Amino acid sequence: MPEDSDILSQDAEHAEFDRVQEALARSPRLARLLRYLGDKYFQGESDQLHEYNIATEVFERSKTTFDAGEDAIARVEAHRLRKWLKQYYEGEGRNHTVQMWIPSGSYVPVFSHQAAANAQEILLAERAEKNAAAEEATEELANGDASAAREGLRGRIWLLPLLACALILLVAGVYHFYRGAAAAKSITGNALPASATGAAPSAAGKTSDLPIRLIAGYTGRPQIDSAGATWQPDRWFYGGGTWQRPNSPISRTSDPLLFERWRTGDFFYDIPLPPGVYELHLYFVTSTSASDAPVTFSIGINGTTVLQGFDVNSDALGEDIADERVFRDVSPDKDGVLHLRFTSERGAPALNALEILPGIPHKQQPLRLVTQPTPFIDHDGQFWHPDNYFMGGRQSNQRQQIIGTPDPDLFAAERYGHFTYALPVDPRGRYTLVLHFAEFYFGPRAAGSGGTGNRVFRVMCNGATLLDDFDIFKEAGSLHALTKTFYHLKPSAQGKLNLTFEPIVNNATISGIEVLDESE
Repeated sequence: MPEDSDILSQDAEHAEFDRVQEALARSPRLARLLRYLGDKYFQGESDQLHEYNIATEVFERSKTTFDAGEDAIARVEAHRLRKWLKQYYEGEGRNHTVQMWIPSGSYVPVFSHQAAANAQEILLAERAEKNAAAEEATEELANGDASAAREGLRGRIWLLPLLACALILLVAGVYHFYRGAAAAKSITGNALPASATGAAPSAAGKTSDLPIRLIAGYTGRPQIDSAGATWQPDRWFYGGGTWQRPNSPISRTSDPLLFERWRTGDFFYDIPLPPGVYELHLYFVTSTSASDAPVTFSIGINGTTVLQGFDVNSDALGEDIADERVFRDVSPDKDGVLHLRFTSERGAPALNALEILPGIPHKQQPLRLVTQPTPFIDHDGQFWHPDNYFMGGRQSNQRQQIIGTPDPDLFAAERYGHFTYALPVDPRGRYTLVLHFAEFYFGPRAAGSGGTGNRVFRVMCNGATLLDDFDIFKEAGSLHALTKTFYHLKPSAQGKLNLTFEPIVNNATISGIEVLDESE
């Protein structure tokens, strides 16, 4: 159920959109584009706002012959709409408490709520002004007006120092005016960087505040996941818009709360961190309501592209399937800030959540899963996450007394049947996989009859067979722990160890999984 503040915000955005439409009625071509962008935004279909759809559905270009490289109709008209909106809010709409704009490089509308005096929009305006100068010059050159392009750049470049001074004064004024209100908040859901709220840049990223866990596009109260970790509302972002996900099931996650919203469009995160090595996790999902056309975008860390042509559907192997990408050896840039960039290619970027953990140089943190609904701490004090990343199979928690292990509670449950796991890892590493089994059902000491040959199955990793004709009872008997270890496993190009548990006779089973980075 949406928060009351979300409903009020959406109502205000609808009202402002209607006012802008009315004001734009004298320009039918731009009004048609605006109506299309607004309809998609309010219907939760922002991922369909890309150049191909706009050209073919708004401006009636051929769906079979349209070539964005030769026909810039969508970019040119979006540029005209941005210019019109800028003039509108400098004039007739300057006192509106909600204002609408289209970020450069994106077709997704963004609504800024001026009553909050959000300094983020000031910073974005400066960045958009710089981008707009280059964009307008490019488009005017494409239209054959080289002199207009040069004059446009010249006319904007001399304004940049004035914009910088105005920015400093405005941010200072916002801080002094709102510092009393800010001090009264114990938890904030705003999008401001720490430096814009009056805090020292490293204050929100100091070691005692790690890990950092953010739900993208979310503005409500902190949420607790199945492992007991706290996820905060979105912050430290610039640009993009938000989109609430349709209420449909999501596979390969025990924490659907991370995937209920998106930040979409071209956007950035500037996250203050103290010097050190960190591990970054990015979470994605697409919806069955998304367009059939491939959507790709790029992701950059501190100016370096780490994913190009990234397609969430391809990565996750379908819609409504949770996807996670892991990046080890991540550090803040020279300015003490981790800069993340999400930019369009064949569609708008979309992010559901991000997580920053204390890192281990050149090595990913161990991943340990127990096939139980709650976390587990073993005799060495190691934390095991509740069951996650699976598809298929069933969970049984009929507790049995397991011998041959210092951690019998590790075997308090099992996943059984025909099932898979997609375990996220940094694709640059090689990994040790440790699988923990026990025969819960077959054998004289268990509930069922029989023994050898009653449960036989196969285990594969990324298509290679690890265990074939595997019979737990034959090797260890019933109700006795059995561990199998495999070394030097290479992840897929998508950064996954894809495990398949395939029955041969009766059901496959597993109780615990460990993934250990072998890097030095």
